[in-house]
Amino acid sequence: MALCYSIDPELFEQLMYMKFEEFDLSNNLLTNIEQIGFKKATTIQQNVIPAALMGHDIMACAATGTGKTAAFMIPVLQYLIDFPHRRNVKGARVLILAPTRELAVQIGEHAKTLAKNTGIRIAYIIGGVGYDEQEQAFEDNTDIIVATPGRLNEYIRNKSFLGRTINILVIDEADRMLDLGFIDEVEAVADATYKRSQTMLFSATLEGKGVQYFEKVLNHPDKFFVESPRSEKKKIHQYMYYADNVEHKNKLLAHLLKQDGVMRTIIFVKKKEKVVELKQFLDSEHIDSVYLQGNLAQEKRLEAIEKFQLGRINVLIATDVASRGLDLLDISHVVNYDLPYSADIYVHRIGRTARAGKKGTVINLVEAHDYPLLSKFEHYTGEKISRRVMEGLEPKTKMPTVVKKKKTKDIKEPKNTKHKKVRTYRNTYKRNKE
Repeated sequence: MALCYSIDPELFEQLMYMKFEEFDLSNNLLTNIEQIGFKKATTIQQNVIPAALMGHDIMACAATGTGKTAAFMIPVLQYLIDFPHRRNVKGARVLILAPTRELAVQIGEHAKTLAKNTGIRIAYIIGGVGYDEQEQAFEDNTDIIVATPGRLNEYIRNKSFLGRTINILVIDEADRMLDLGFIDEVEAVADATYKRSQTMLFSATLEGKGVQYFEKVLNHPDKFFVESPRSEKKKIHQYMYYADNVEHKNKLLAHLLKQDGVMRTIIFVKKKEKVVELKQFLDSEHIDSVYLQGNLAQEKRLEAIEKFQLGRINVLIATDVASRGLDLLDISHVVNYDLPYSADIYVHRIGRTARAGKKGTVINLVEAHDYPLLSKFEHYTGEKISRRVMEGLEPKTKMPTVVKKKKTKDIKEPKNTKHKKVRTYRNTYKRNKE
């Protein structure tokens, strides 16, 4: 019987305080969890891990930074520890799908840290890496394959990956899969792994058609929908600065990045062309930065992420490829150089900061054509975006006024007018004719 839970994390954590020792986990796994620095299970982990350990299918929806990766990785690793790989049997038993290469690599690295000294083997099937080099993962005694749907489907089509050995399928960032148009690829993977006994699906936002589609992949799943805690929302301070034009916006950005309190910053733009253009502008301002964009070679992607993670460079320019799944710690500021079109992408972007109990700041650089989007984001998040002006860089034009559309009421005409009688007759005639 499938269960469905809608969870208020603040109330839940008042009632429940679970340490990882309370789960039925191996000593080796518990040691690795402790070494990582996990003190207690997050709300999503407390709910998902017991159900996943029992082999239930899972549909879980929780905000970015709530510990979703560990929520599925811990029960996956415990399963592999309980049922070790049989000798002379080739083929992975766990498949984890991620929408982007960066996320796939981060999931794999997280898995390797948790699986230390267990003998569990992890491999990647992602774009930007040699085709033949990765194909070897299907021949070796690999336990976990972390893959992107596009590259994995190439192996499915040429029958290098048959999927019959997969026992557990995990789909991470499911809504991003839909955004990127991977529906057919995910369906092909689900068909190829038809012998699996468990499927787990995780996402930051999932509603409407997304839920309906992915329920086809799941078998009577336990559903967990964890709301973002109000205490976490208050840790993100959101501001906007109005810019007259691109030149004014660039000046605002450069001034912000040179402030003392701005430590580690992600700047989001819409188009890959803008990434390079903005990088050149920051270079001219003597501000070091790295960037991520869709067509960047895998080697350069990983190099950029490493420089940013190690603190060698503290400014990362990115398209939305980096707004989902990348586990980048200690982000003090998120700058929306270009506002996203949708509110859920806005939520994912700002979720890069204020993680692990820390506070964060979001700066929105807004031109006239962007201004109506602010009220949309405020309505979606339930949080006010404060309007600010930078001394010495005040806008010369006024912010536009957003006029809310009023619902129009039907105006009834007097019943004794001939015009009314004629129009009513015509409308009735049309309806009868239809």
